[in-house]
Amino acid sequence: MSAPVPAASAEPCPDVDVVFARGTGEPPGVGGVGQAFVDALSSRVGGKSVGVSPVNYEASGDFNGGIAFARTFVDGIKDAGGHIESTASNCPRTKMVLGGYSQGAAVAGFVTSPAIPKEVPQEFVSYVPQPLPRAVADHVAAVVLFGTPSNEFLRGAGAPPITIGPLYAGKTIQLCAPDDTVCNGAPPGPPGIAHTLYAANGMVDQGADFAAQHL
Repeated sequence: MSAPVPAASAEPCPDVDVVFARGTGEPPGVGGVGQAFVDALSSRVGGKSVGVSPVNYEASGDFNGGIAFARTFVDGIKDAGGHIESTASNCPRTKMVLGGYSQGAAVAGFVTSPAIPKEVPQEFVSYVPQPLPRAVADHVAAVVLFGTPSNEFLRGAGAPPITIGPLYAGKTIQLCAPDDTVCNGAPPGPPGIAHTLYAANGMVDQGADFAAQHL
């Protein structure tokens, strides 16, 4: 179970807002890796208030579910993108950190995409959100992705490759444990133990350092 959301998240316009998409099968919230990242970042930003905004999506493990599964995934992209646009408009001084773990890292990655991937079936294009407006990118200070599914892994799942948009690429870090077959380009297959260790393998601290430097 993820830890309770810090009280700072209740503030209408925090100094920092962490928008995080949990991994497959984790309960609603930011998940274990997300909470570890929030805690690590909070300890690095001095007296700044830190809000926590979990991405609302199913985080389903039904990768063979076809269009039904794809809709649950795109729901996450819509939710994260909508929150980012709303916060940029309503809290212009808030700096956002977009993040995700595993399937959630893919969700967050696609949020930054400069265009709808050409691999998306034509009959599904109308369900996919348009790219974020250019002006919104200035409100996203950093993008931190843990165990992002590789293009090989995504291809095996019937998903298009992730393209980090040029407005976000310079402030994005993708952290992949060396033996994590989900993100290291290995042939698609069940995730190994390395994919489950981001909260404990030091990479959460790397991600928090990166984000803090960009705030």
